[in-house]
Amino acid sequence: MPKTSMLVAAEPFPAAERDAVYKAICTRRDVRDQFLPHPVAEHVVRRLLEAAHNAPSVGFMQPWNFITIRDQAVRDQIADAFGQANDEAAKMFPQERQSKYKSLKLEGIRKAPLNICVTCDRERGGDVVLVRTHNSNMDLYSTGCAVQNLWLAARAEGIGMGWVSIFRDADLKSILGIPERIEIVAYLCLG
Repeated sequence: MPKTSMLVAAEPFPAAERDAVYKAICTRRDVRDQFLPHPVAEHVVRRLLEAAHNAPSVGFMQPWNFITIRDQAVRDQIADAFGQANDEAAKMFPQERQSKYKSLKLEGIRKAPLNICVTCDRERGGDVVLVRTHNSNMDLYSTGCAVQNLWLAARAEGIGMGWVSIFRDADLKSILGIPERIEIVAYLCLG
């Protein structure tokens, strides 16, 4: 990926490159169940993570970390924890909507060859961080930008990605060894 200087004027991309950016944005989807089973190549994973690391972050705090999970046994543990939370979620719906909810295909954790847990270290940078003085959530918003960059890069690479939101933080932290003080922002399935 080319590095750019912050002093370079923002010029419009040539039409083909501009169209490619908009195509990635407009064709991005949340994949739930239909992942290709073959592993994501290591050089592609590096490109995806580099794209995520190039996201804007307020005060250049870069509060994010990315935990890559390929091990099937670990993914199975996470899927089991998801299953328990998903069963609880189904019961929250009225009886007539529970069957609809249960019919959703949400098996990406096991099927996708790569899972990534995106976290935010809210203590990174110390007690006072530039431009987070009055809005303490800017680190979380910046981490969301990193997720979006990763998602668009995955789309450009022809890799499906889904965001799993049905889990208990404590379960994921226990399985992945994430310290209590770290926030989990996203659990992503790629393939």
